[in-house]
Amino acid sequence: MMGEPLRVVVIGGGISGLSAAHRLIELRGEKRLPLEVTLLEAGGRVGGGIQTIRQDGFLLEAGPDNFITTKPWGVALCRRIGLAGRLLQTNESNRRALLVHRGRLHPIPEGFLMLAPTRFMPLVTSPLFSWRGKLRMAMELFLPARRDNADESLASFVTRRLGREAFERAAQPLVSGVYTADPNHLSLRATMPRFLDMEAQHGSVIRAMWREQRAAAKARKRRSGETERRGGDSGARYSMFVTFDEGLQTLVDALTARLPEGTVRLNRGVVRIAPASEEDRGGPSPRWRIVLEDETSLDADGVIVAAPTHRAARMLEGADATLAAHLAEIEYASSVVINVAYRQGDLRRPLDGFGFVVPSIENRSLIACSFSSVKYAGRAPEGYALLRCFAGGAIQPHIYEWDDDRLTEAVRREMKDLLGIEAAPLFTRIHRHPRSMPQYPVGHLQRVAQIQAQVGLHPGLALAGNAYAGVGIPDCVHSGETAAEGLVNTLVEKTGP
Repeated sequence: MMGEPLRVVVIGGGISGLSAAHRLIELRGEKRLPLEVTLLEAGGRVGGGIQTIRQDGFLLEAGPDNFITTKPWGVALCRRIGLAGRLLQTNESNRRALLVHRGRLHPIPEGFLMLAPTRFMPLVTSPLFSWRGKLRMAMELFLPARRDNADESLASFVTRRLGREAFERAAQPLVSGVYTADPNHLSLRATMPRFLDMEAQHGSVIRAMWREQRAAAKARKRRSGETERRGGDSGARYSMFVTFDEGLQTLVDALTARLPEGTVRLNRGVVRIAPASEEDRGGPSPRWRIVLEDETSLDADGVIVAAPTHRAARMLEGADATLAAHLAEIEYASSVVINVAYRQGDLRRPLDGFGFVVPSIENRSLIACSFSSVKYAGRAPEGYALLRCFAGGAIQPHIYEWDDDRLTEAVRREMKDLLGIEAAPLFTRIHRHPRSMPQYPVGHLQRVAQIQAQVGLHPGLALAGNAYAGVGIPDCVHSGETAAEGLVNTLVEKTGP
């Protein structure tokens, strides 16, 4: 198909926007479209929260440091752009998480995955739970399933099925470490729907997870001929996470390099998006006008808004006040990532896990801490250790407001209390992410459906990002690519063969 060029503008240069722009270029080649793509980024760099920094031989991640492979879109993109060979799996040793309990670190029982146990003996011997709490978890096998399959908060679900201790001492810190959210409001249907489905289909979450584990073990045995092995990860499913040998910036750089020269325009903040007038567009074809902060404008046949919803709402207020209002209702949490480096000799306890999470009932300054140099190879020079601490989030928003000196002192205090580190770190790097994590409260999916219905009234408009159907990198890739594909289909239908 050739003809008059179709102009598409992508607003936002995070991983969602980059994925959308890259998919548009792919589709241009696949469908032989006369497509012109422009990506506008308000800041001075693309990648959003993803940023890899080299310092004194350490590899620091300012934002996320890996992504999950069970959601296929991230790995599929890596294969298409030639990065699959650079993916790095977590180290096979110490594949477990620790948890703070009464001021000390304890291993999360082997087989305890996010919300529930899959093995009882490690649970029985764990000091994390009282006998009353352990018996309450075991009772989950005999509780009747809820008859309806309606959404509910994570706190409600875990407490109802497994008891208060399972929620406060395990589920809350594990989930808050991923979503930086308050589980009392977090929608289970929008974040981990498989647990609701487990209850509906099997009558018991524990029974369903046992069956999943046995089926997976048999599948591994058939594939490899290995004997069935008990055990596995604890906390998160670490064997299913990957990163790149040189950090996640690898993906950002590769996507940027594959875009035609001149596609990316930095320091181009958008003020307003509105339909162009009949006179301006010179015909009946629907077109959009994007007004920038410097008062210049671009016209486009299609627009993909891959900016946070609070910014998207301001941009679209003049075009559709109802859509803007729905977007503005999505709340965000702010978080801080603090990279700290030490000499190995300064550690007073072994880093015998991939990190630890902190229940909110412990009343500490950190949400979690990842032992980066244990988790992935190449993160610290020989004889040194790199740790990544996390603070803020929806449960402790006030800690995000602390200045750098207070945050640094809090990290040093926690490292001393929990890891016995008396020495000052070699360096501390603080990275703030204001209003970066969208919150998915109960009812989130209904709000997203309302947003999608409203967007459907505007041919040539699409949304992408982590605010709608998942916060992880694969979710963002999928969101951007889906927006690109849908927009191209709309434009092709409008222009004809």
